[in-house]
Amino acid sequence: MTHARQHLTQVVAHRGASEEAPEHTLAAYEKAIEDGADALECDVRLTADGHLVCVHDRRVNRVSNGRGAVSALELSDLAALDFGSWKNRDEAPDWEQQRPPSWEQQSVLTLERLLELVADAGRPVELAIETKHPTRWAGQVEERLLVLLKRFGLDAPSSAAESPVRVMSFSARSLHRIRAASPMLPTVYLLQFVSPRLRDGRLPAGVRIAGPSMRIVRNHPAYIERLKRAGHQVHVWTVNEPEDVDLCVELGVDAIITNRPRAVLRQLGR
Repeated sequence: MTHARQHLTQVVAHRGASEEAPEHTLAAYEKAIEDGADALECDVRLTADGHLVCVHDRRVNRVSNGRGAVSALELSDLAALDFGSWKNRDEAPDWEQQRPPSWEQQSVLTLERLLELVADAGRPVELAIETKHPTRWAGQVEERLLVLLKRFGLDAPSSAAESPVRVMSFSARSLHRIRAASPMLPTVYLLQFVSPRLRDGRLPAGVRIAGPSMRIVRNHPAYIERLKRAGHQVHVWTVNEPEDVDLCVELGVDAIITNRPRAVLRQLGR
């Protein structure tokens, strides 16, 4: 395998460098940028008072010392919680022992703060933003997202290829809302399994990037080839094992979404 071919494979830090630092925290994203990730992936949810925060689950119970649904809590409630200590302190990597994370680094992360981090990265870093549905806020999630992207000048790229931001979702309706409001913003249709009507490699209207799970890639490599033949890009999640990385490169996958960006970059000879 040539390094040139491998260089085409974008390495995306899933919830930041989430194997080493608590997912979705500023510490995890700072680490991912430091490790050389080409892009950062985050999930966004809307708080009760209308702020977009980077939290995967509907509830905060798993990743913080609090309880309750993100959509029912205000940003000030979330800001009082610790989103970092749940990751076993005994397993704290060397870099964290050298410099214990500040409160900001393990508090709830707003999408706005993540956009600032990317803007100040000192090098191009792309952002893959996943909208989580269903939610009580429905289309307000996409509305708020586009307002925030506009503030950073990211809502209307001149072409999809030049956009440093892409929006991902398992919800075709969510992606449709994004495309209706901002046709040039690239969208990624996430797939947990392949439904019969999409088996031939088609995607929802206007979507150019497929986001299949690693399980789909392993079990149905021919489906990945069909997607590529149909002219789609393929961004795969969550790719952590060396043999899975090899398979993705072999199949010409465009982006590898991983909890271990540094290890994957090293494996790709970068």
